[in-house]
Amino acid sequence: MFAFMNIEWIFSTIFILLYSITIIGLSLVIIAENRNPLKTIPWVIVLLLAPGVGLVFYFFFGQDNRKQKIISRRTYKRIINRPKTKEPPTDSCHLPEEYSQLSALISRNNQSPLLYGSKIDIFTNGKDKFAALIDDLNNAKQYIHLQYYIFCDDAIGNTIKNILIKKAKEGVKVRVLYDDVGCWNVHNNFFKEMKNCGIEIYPFLKVVFPIFTSKVNYRNHRKIVVIDGYIGYIGGMNIADRYTVGSKLGTWRDTHFRIMGKGVYGLQASFLVDWYAMSKQVLSDKILYPKTEEYGDNIMQVVTSGPVGPWRNLLQGIIHIITNAKKYIYIQTPYFLPTEGLSQALHIAALSGVDVRLMLPLHSDTWTANMASRSFLEEMLRAGAKVYFYKPGFLHSKLVICDDFISCIGSANMDFRSFEHNFEVNAIIYQTSFAKEMRKIFLHDQENCLRIKLPVWIKRPRFMKLQESFMRLFSPLL
Repeated sequence: MFAFMNIEWIFSTIFILLYSITIIGLSLVIIAENRNPLKTIPWVIVLLLAPGVGLVFYFFFGQDNRKQKIISRRTYKRIINRPKTKEPPTDSCHLPEEYSQLSALISRNNQSPLLYGSKIDIFTNGKDKFAALIDDLNNAKQYIHLQYYIFCDDAIGNTIKNILIKKAKEGVKVRVLYDDVGCWNVHNNFFKEMKNCGIEIYPFLKVVFPIFTSKVNYRNHRKIVVIDGYIGYIGGMNIADRYTVGSKLGTWRDTHFRIMGKGVYGLQASFLVDWYAMSKQVLSDKILYPKTEEYGDNIMQVVTSGPVGPWRNLLQGIIHIITNAKKYIYIQTPYFLPTEGLSQALHIAALSGVDVRLMLPLHSDTWTANMASRSFLEEMLRAGAKVYFYKPGFLHSKLVICDDFISCIGSANMDFRSFEHNFEVNAIIYQTSFAKEMRKIFLHDQENCLRIKLPVWIKRPRFMKLQESFMRLFSPLL
């Protein structure tokens, strides 16, 4: 009996010792990563006070993959080299001096060239967007590149699936990327049918337990379509019926662009990098970047960001836009969970007299994110920003407009997840007439909003404030 207890004590001691070494070692690794102390300290505390739960949460959500490479620098340059060879003369892409630093920032942190003379159609509802997309897909001649975070097995999803299958049978090359986590509720047979019909299709960062469990937190949130190199789509809409027929939240209000011209080169480069990452196929044929017309005098930069690489490209670009705004900055976002830098930039802009307006949905599809978002609003109101809740349905648009010259639209929300964890893509358009058009859309939406005033907002029930503050603690994970 004594011998048994002695062996049990030895094994228990060894287990506790190894476990302690693991937790302490992991804490040292986190500290050595030189993260923001506001992020480092909570992780270390969680690991020390609740090592079991903390270890699991860190494995899922805490690892910093920025130093990892999903694609080599040489391969990346080879893929994006084509659009750079098609750049217009330098004088065609001349920006006013006050915006040259922004374009230089994006060029350096994202290797994104200035793309001159695109034609841009704006969609603010799913019916118009999908009608145009379906027509363009039916008219594809050479290839279709389609990438969505969510590709639902519903009416609109099956309509597009059937068109893709039809075009593949006609000899059109069809390549599809979908996010594995975004499509978890979609049966594999939906995608298998496309594959069996000749479509090349891959899930992005497929979660196969236990090998890729840590990748569950890093998702591809991009929405891109490129057709024959001449037509492209970018914006906030996934492939789902809720964008056409609504949901229990009502109409889904979103923004999407249809692009013709050189702006398509940027979308193509983004797709091809992701395609290589999943398929290991380097695509660089001339047909991917065909010669195209110049449709106007706008200038575009397509900005990608993700949890790899040294810089937070989109976050840096948006903070630069905000801190250099002179007259106004208008923002639409379904979730508002700003990083400390973004929050401070908005406060400073508002306190400096810039007209800062933030539009959020009155009712959200995610209770936790909605509660956490609202915890940031009192600070915004105290700084002098105007806050609006969109009433008719769910506002899913991701839009930034600044000083009647800069418009930014794409897949990125104003939250930790988009800026820190997701693979995102946005288009920045430099043009006065286009920015004014986007401003009109914002002001039209504003007419359907409830404006929040500080004296009323601070009188919210104390229990609601407590809920919001509690959920704010989890902002980096929402």
